[in-house]
Amino acid sequence: MTANSATSTTCTKKTYTVQEVAQMLDISMTSAYSFIREKHFKAFKIGRTIRISKQSFDEWLENQDF
Repeated sequence: MTANSATSTTCTKKTYTVQEVAQMLDISMTSAYSFIREKHFKAFKIGRTIRISKQSFDEWLENQDF
């Protein structure tokens, strides 16, 4: 593998930020944090940053009745 081929591989995003979730749901950041506290989907901290599992969030969203 050359250095160029290593940089050309694409990385699939596996997490969302709280801000991304808030934007996708068109809700406030406070409401997004509430969803996380209520454990609607898997979230974890990396340092002081909260990340939401993309798979968990996407599954939760698909199961919602709108």
